[in-house]
Order: sequence, then structure tokens, then C-alpha cells
Amino acid sequence: MDVGFVGLGIMGQPMALNLARAGTPLVVWNRTAARSEPLRAAGARVAGSAAEVFRRARVVLLMLADESAADAVLERGTPGFARNVAGRVVVHMGTTSPGYSAGLEADVLAAGGRYAEAPISGSRVPAEQGRLVAMLAGRPETVEEVRPLLAPMCAKTVVCGPAPGALLTKLAVNIFLITTVTGLAESLHFGERHGLDLGMLVDVLNSGQMASDVSRVKAVKLAGRDFTAQAAIADVLKNNRLIAEAAREAGIASPLLDVCHALFGETVALGHAGLDMAAVVHAIEARTHGERTSG
Repeated sequence: MDVGFVGLGIMGQPMALNLARAGTPLVVWNRTAARSEPLRAAGARVAGSAAEVFRRARVVLLMLADESAADAVLERGTPGFARNVAGRVVVHMGTTSPGYSAGLEADVLAAGGRYAEAPISGSRVPAEQGRLVAMLAGRPETVEEVRPLLAPMCAKTVVCGPAPGALLTKLAVNIFLITTVTGLAESLHFGERHGLDLGMLVDVLNSGQMASDVSRVKAVKLAGRDFTAQAAIADVLKNNRLIAEAAREAGIASPLLDVCHALFGETVALGHAGLDMAAVVHAIEARTHGERTSG
């Protein structure tokens, strides 16, 4: 049977394209139908509904925006849920709360299906290049079946034990990502306000021991004021919220993350939800100018 892929957004579309180009027999569906056309051109079959994907595929990868989107696609809470998941392997690749994933696993298993979570680390460009890092969790036999399917999309897959170990790992990784990009934005803002040549500053940053693939890309975007989304502000704010909630539930301090949470919220309130996460510099600039919003 085909492999199913549901959710062809900024990340999902290039991920699915890499599967199709690798020869994976793929059937796809997306709520906005036009997003499926590049997959059709790459040889994938385009389903008329999410339910059709489940009928035609034994393993279904879900790359969806949030918990409500996943529940809607799965028809969770309705008789359609069991029809969709019984005898299927559901692979949850989006970023949601760990508690949601644990509950979804229980429901899928109770309905006669199997479950794995496989959130990924990386943004649009690594997705296009097949250089994502997957964190994979679930029952061992399910993990072993799913792992080879991720290879065309991911440079590395790390097994994180039972669910929700992969999502907890993803949240921990995202603390480093969010605080790194926010610090980089503050660095460029500081340099710009002091009249430094930003090209020179970027050269220094990119040449030193702190440089990374992320910092090299985001420093150039910040210096050039190019905020075309690779990972959008609204999505980062959602991730930030998930981390903060998981930290509070466990009684864990997250002081740097909490500052970033406020700044990304301010960036959304300034009207920049759809821009790249580097656009958090707008909130920093607003604070410099005494324009901090109440949002």
C-alpha cells in the first residue's frame, strides 16, 4: 500500500516532495488543494480527502499545524477515527504538547492502530535539502518500521524511547534554537544602533566558533532585513508556549525562554506573525524606541 502524507505547508510540502522523488509510493492530501499540485507533478497520488489517504495507505505521516488540525484529520472523537486508524500506523510529525501526543497514542492503540511521534528539527531550507533531524519515539516495533521511511527527508533520525520522549526532546532543542536566534537579533540590533557595518559584523559572527548553520542563515537575513518565513514568528510563539507550559507543569525554571516568549508575543502584536523568526528584532527595536506593546 501507499505511504500517506497529510499536511503540505511550509515544511510538509518539501518533506513530501523528497519522499516522492526518492520513489516512495505516496498518496497526499492538503486542506488547500493547490499545495498538492507539486506532489502530483512529482508522481504522488493526490487524494480527495484525508479519509481517502487512510483508506489507501498503511502508514500515514501527519505534518499538521496544531492539535485541532490533527484531531480534525483523524476524525478523533467520532466513529470515523477507528475507521481511519485501525490497522494503520499513524506518525505524528508536528509539534504539539507531549501530553497531547501521549493521549493520541492511547486512543490510536485502543482503536487497533499503531503510533509513533517523529517531530523534526530544522526549517524550510533543510526540509528542501532533506537535511532535517527527526526525533522518533514509540513502541520499538513501530519505530523500526517507521525509521526507514524518514530517510529521504532527514539527514539523521534519533530514537528517543517511548512517546512522548521525542516531543520532549524537540521542546528542549527548541529552547536552544529560540534563545540563539533571539540573541543573534539583539546582537545585530546592538551593532546597527552603534553604527557598525553589519556586513563586517556578520563576517565576524560567521567566522567564529559560535557560528552554526542557523546563525549563518539568520545573521544574513537580519543584516539584509529579509524576513521571508522559514520558521514563522507565529509558529515559534506556539512552540515557545508549549515549552513554557511543559516547564511550568514540571516546576522547571526557564528564564531565557520566558524573555523570548514575551518578545515573540510582542512581535505578533506588532503585526509580524507571518514573518521569519528573525523578525523578533522588531520587538527589540520597539523596546529601544519605547514602543513596547501591551500584547
